[in-house]
Amino acid sequence: MTSETTHTRRHAITAAELEQYREEGFCLREAVIPEAELEGLRAAAERVVEKAEADARAPLDDYAIDGNRYVEAGRSTVQYEHSPGSSTIRVIEPFHFLDPLFDRLIEDPRIIDPVCGLIAEDGVSLWTDKINLKRPREGSLFRWHQDSPYWRHACEHCDRLPNVMVVLDDANVENGCFRIIPGSHREGFLPGIHDETRLGPLFTDPDAFDESRQLPIEVPAGSLVFFDSHTVHGSQPNRSDKRRRAMVFTYQPPGHPMFKVDGTRDMKASWARDDAPPQSEA
Repeated sequence: MTSETTHTRRHAITAAELEQYREEGFCLREAVIPEAELEGLRAAAERVVEKAEADARAPLDDYAIDGNRYVEAGRSTVQYEHSPGSSTIRVIEPFHFLDPLFDRLIEDPRIIDPVCGLIAEDGVSLWTDKINLKRPREGSLFRWHQDSPYWRHACEHCDRLPNVMVVLDDANVENGCFRIIPGSHREGFLPGIHDETRLGPLFTDPDAFDESRQLPIEVPAGSLVFFDSHTVHGSQPNRSDKRRRAMVFTYQPPGHPMFKVDGTRDMKASWARDDAPPQSEA
């Protein structure tokens, strides 16, 4: 293989990563994004929160589900922390269009190239994106769930929706890091909880997986965590005095429209772009 070819494929998924993803439902790359770049992304995250707060002051809709507040603000759904009367934003989905740094990041080869390898394509489309904001001492838990049941009503290819979590702050057990159940994706859609709540069916029935196998993903800021849409995951509250912010970008095969946003956002792997250097035979 020529050095030119190696250069254009330097972010591609490796055989070991692909095997882990298929067997365990996840793989990760630590500290991919350098600190200088992270500083800009963290500042952008706070700008996004400010814009969402401003939009929420004139909401399209303001409602509660199972006692928790949601606001349709602009083109985003804003979720608030679960404590009664909280004005702290917990999740914004989607959010990439609220800041140009994130609008560019969703096409970054460090993210796109390995994702293309996970679904064996030379390009992908954006499905959705969200930012999770675990504020110090406030950030609440995320119950065990799969993402796929949330999307199945709008998507016929839930088996091909790889997620990428971009970790903005050092993540550890104390600040409520991401947790997964390795191998849980192999069963496909798992049963939800039928407890007479509206969202119960979207949380995974604890009898359907072995919680003792949970794996906390303690990684430094700038890490990327790739995980299958069927992988059971969740997190504990942030009990620390530090923020634990993370973004999740979800992709799909090319040519499909986005979830909740009009239009299709296609992007190619670096080696398949029109401006990519020509690749010679090895």
